[in-house]
Formats: sequence, C-alpha cells, structure tokens
Amino acid sequence: MNYKLNVKDTSPLHFQIRRDLQEKIDTGALHPGDQIASNAALAQMYSVSLITVKKAVAGLIEAGLLFSRVGKGTYVAEKPRREMTIQKQKNIGIVLRDIKHPFFSMILHSIEEKAYELNYNILISNSGGKIQKEESIIKRFQNMGVDGLIIASLSLEYRATPVIQKLHNENFPYIMISYMHDPEYWYIGSDHELGGYMATEYLLKNGYKSVGYVHLGNGNLLSEVRKNGYSRALMEYHVEFKAERIFYLGTENFDSGANRYHLGYKLGLKFLKLKKRPEALFFYTDVAALGFMQAITEKGMKVPADVAVIGYDDVEMSEYASVPLTTIKQPTDKIGMRAVEIIRDRIEGKEIGNRTIFKPTLVIRKSCGTK
Repeated sequence: MNYKLNVKDTSPLHFQIRRDLQEKIDTGALHPGDQIASNAALAQMYSVSLITVKKAVAGLIEAGLLFSRVGKGTYVAEKPRREMTIQKQKNIGIVLRDIKHPFFSMILHSIEEKAYELNYNILISNSGGKIQKEESIIKRFQNMGVDGLIIASLSLEYRATPVIQKLHNENFPYIMISYMHDPEYWYIGSDHELGGYMATEYLLKNGYKSVGYVHLGNGNLLSEVRKNGYSRALMEYHVEFKAERIFYLGTENFDSGANRYHLGYKLGLKFLKLKKRPEALFFYTDVAALGFMQAITEKGMKVPADVAVIGYDDVEMSEYASVPLTTIKQPTDKIGMRAVEIIRDRIEGKEIGNRTIFKPTLVIRKSCGTK
C-alpha cells in the first residue's frame, strides 16, 4: 500500500497524513475493524517524525474514524451513522401525528409554501398515531441535524411529553401546532375557547333553545377547552347547562386512533333513538359532524329542519357535503406560515413569545338554517 506524501503539498505534514489515511478509509482500502500500522511504523512509511504521526492519528480518532485499544493498537472505526446526516443547511423536520388528517394537511400546505419562500428544506414524518414513534422521530430528526422542528403531537394533555420538555429545556428551535395548554411551551394555533363560544353563540342567536355539545372524550384537553367556550356562551345567554346535552364520540374516554367520521356516524344512529333530542349540536370536529349528518339523513331526518349542526376546523369536505356545514374556521394558512417564520427566528436567536394565537372565524353555510 502506497504511503508516500506529495512533496509539492505545502500543508503541514500531519494534515497530509491525516488526509491520506482518511482517503484510504473512504475508498475502502482500509476497512472497519482493520488495524492500522503502529505509530512508529507509520512514521517510517511516511518518512516523518513520530510526533507528526501522533498528531495525525489523534485527529482521526477525534473525528471518529479511528479508535485505540490500550496495549493493542489503533483500528478503523465503523462508519458513523452521521453519514446519513442531511446537509447542514436550513432544514426543518415536520412531525405529524396523522398526515391524512384534513386539518394538519391544510397546515402542511402552507408550511411547504413558506419554507420554499424562505429557502428552507422540510422533512416530513408521520407518527401514525403512536406516541413512541413520535418520540423516536423527534430524536431521529435531531440526530440527522435538522435546524428546527414543527410538531403535531399525539399528546393533548396539559403538560408536554418528556421529549418535548427536553427540547424546550435545551432551547432547541421547535413549535407545537397541536394544542398545548401549558403557556410555558412554544405553541401556535387559534383561540379554541373563543371558537367554542362563537359556535354556540351563533346557534343561540338563531333561536335554538336546546344546544348540545359533541365531545371527543375525556383525556382530550382541546375538546374540553372548546366545551368551555360552549359553557360560557350558555351562561352569558342565560341558558341552563345540562349534562345530558353533552355527547361523547364512542365512549367517554378519548381514543386517539379512532376514525372520527365513523364515530360521528355511530353517534347519529344513537341520536335517532333518543326520545328527547336537542334542537342543535355543536361538534368538536367537522369530520365527526359529517359522519353524523350522513347517518341521520340516511334514515330520513333532515338538517337543519330536524337538528341544526355546526362543526369546527372548516375542512375542505365541509363545503361540499350534501348539506354544506356551518363551521368554525381555523386560519391554517397563517398558522403554517407563521410556524416556519418562528422556527427561522429561533434558529437566528431572536426572542419570540411562547404563544402565537389567532382568532378563528365563523363560516356560515346551510346546516344551521334559521329558527
């Protein structure tokens, strides 16, 4: 094996030796696990001093390309996993709990547009409804060297998961686009309590006296926050709150993996059997409201003549339902674009407030009618 140095190269000899050995490792002339010659032998091969060789070998050990075993010698290390690392140039990891979720897909569209405008690359990964996978993805993105993270977490509890807490404590640039109640953490979204109030107020102003709320289930804090808005509207309009007007999708316990449309459909079938039904229903999510309307209209009930329905999120299919759905619209374009801007600002070390909250809007269609 040729260990000759280039006499025309004016760079320090230990740099030349280091570069030559690294090239042999990169090209496969030296394989992982191979023992390289002793420092004394290398000094003789390169026709340099022992000190020069020691400097070169120490640099390669520090870079993780070689490792030493006391009393045994120096060996070629396994190729580091960071060979899979993406180029360190403006990269944002997107962690979505469900890439098919209509709300997050709308946000993703605006994230992509803004990232392109700011010359950022985005990497998208779907946790598939598994919190362990979500945490693994976050760690993997960090290992890959992304500059920031935009996260739609499966956890909708008051406090962040330990992985999110770690990101926050390390001041790693991240932003949550799924609901985060604790004001300590970085979150961007809309005012969900206000949205719940607006939906309920609209029904009350239209003359509906008995208004129910369809809850996703205990354990979903966001659904509870929207219910708070519902309760506040009832109180301000002097309408009695009644527990029997709170309906749960499926069971009372939140199931993050459940299909919202199917749960809404099943609720519709149960609703048909009730002897005393509310005049109107405010649904936690459009998708469940659409499933509900499908079920009851198949059995001959009419929306809004028999029951008025209002949803939340303004997903695309809401506008094209057989009875277009009145809903509360979250500003997904603003949320997605501002999320990218916040990550950029945090990467650049700028001070940004922990929470960015937008006001939702009421989108009036035909599912509520007028009394």
